[in-house]
Formats: sequence, C-alpha cells, structure tokens
Amino acid sequence: MQRTVSSHLSIDVTEPATLVLEIAVAQDYLDAGAATEKLTIRGEAGEFAPAEILAQHGTRVHVVEAPVGALTIDYSATISGRIEPAPVTQWDVLRYIRPSRYCESDVLAPTALAEFRDVPHEELLADVSSWVGTRLSYVPGSSLPTDGATAALLSRKGVCRDYSHLVVSLLRALDVPARVVGVYAPGIDPMDFHAVAEAYIDGGWHVVDATTLGPRQSFVRMATGDDATDIAFLSIHHGRATVTDQRVTATVDELPHDDITRLVAIG
Repeated sequence: MQRTVSSHLSIDVTEPATLVLEIAVAQDYLDAGAATEKLTIRGEAGEFAPAEILAQHGTRVHVVEAPVGALTIDYSATISGRIEPAPVTQWDVLRYIRPSRYCESDVLAPTALAEFRDVPHEELLADVSSWVGTRLSYVPGSSLPTDGATAALLSRKGVCRDYSHLVVSLLRALDVPARVVGVYAPGIDPMDFHAVAEAYIDGGWHVVDATTLGPRQSFVRMATGDDATDIAFLSIHHGRATVTDQRVTATVDELPHDDITRLVAIG
C-alpha cells in the first residue's frame, strides 16, 4: 500500500502570531523508514524554519512565529507500506477512560449503559459505531468549536470530530479506553483533515470511524490525544490570523474494502 497526502494553508496574519501546526504524519512513520515528506512555509520575506516539538504518541508539532502578512504552508508526504500498530502503555489504558473537555463520558454514562450494557465484547466497537452513525447526520458547519459529545447527540448532527467525540465518550463510559486521532483519510468525501476514534480492545488500539466516509485501513495518523484539543491542525496564539484557503488531499494506490465488524489498526 502506498499513500500520498498533502495539505495547503493560506493564512493572513494581521498581528504577529504564534502558529501551532499538527499537519505532519506521526513520528512512527519516519522511525520505520516508511515516509518521505516535505514542509514549506513561506512569508512575504521568504521561507520560515519552524521549530518542531515531539508530543505524545508520536504527534509532531510545528511552531511558527509569523509576522504580519500573507503566509502559505505546504506539506506533503508519501507513505510506503504499513507500520506496526500503535504501542500501548499502562498509563494510556488508565488515562483514556477518564472524561475530558469534549468527551463527557460521565454525563453520557446512563445512555451508554442503557444501550450497550449487554452487547458482547467482540461486537461492541461495531455496535457503538453503527449507533452513532445512525443517530447523527453529517452536516458540514453544523457544530461549534466549543461543542462536545453531548451537544452533538442533542443536535443529532455534526462533523467528524463530533462523531469521534461521541464514540469516545460512550466507550469510556463503558470502561473501554478510547481516544481521538487526527488522520489523513484517503477515500473520504468531502476531503479534509479527518478525526476518528481509537479504542483499546483485545490488547491493541483499533480505529472506529462512525462516519464510514472512508476505509480505515488507508488512514494515516497525524495527532493523537484526549479529544479535539490535542489534534487541532492549526492553533493561533498571541496575535491574529485568519485562514483564507485550505486544501487537503489523500490518496492510496488501491482503495481497500472496509468491514466495520472487523478490528482495524491505524498503520
């Protein structure tokens, strides 16, 4: 399997700002020798060399101190083959059963128990995925950046981050460790940065995508964490800036068939 991903951002900086990017593929792909990549950041005075920070679970954070003016960010990567599944630590297993800012598993516990208390272990991920997929309608622009899983369920609509927050919340309420992953996703429509859930079951992390917009086997990990706070592709601090153009592409040499009843790891 060969996957090619890219992203382009045009940003208008009106006050000097710190831009925090999470658009690069995770460090595990580089460590395995599976990825080649290029990141170019250009301002009106020339190219910038961002600082790179290695965060949790191989997430790579690029920090740009951007002056006033137009800025363009272009990233591309080619991933050949697949890598080993994400490692598991005892702390992760404990950490990811706790509620978080956008995944209110404590609030949604009665719903989770009422719907899934008697679901056999081997069917749980598929059942939660199907339940969320039938309760929510995918409507671009329908949710606010401050909305969490509870708001998504009440409104019955959202985008990928809302689907993943609801899946994660329900699983955590059932004491299944779960987290949110930002991915490049060949096959999805509309094409964009994509958010999915990842659950710890049967000794490993397995991806759950209740949107069913694309095959899970083709996903490429970028950032991983508690919820949307940890996987934002762009954060703007200490100034003002506006995204004026955003384009994402993700392709695979052969789009695989996905069966949501099977366990699939991101790799």
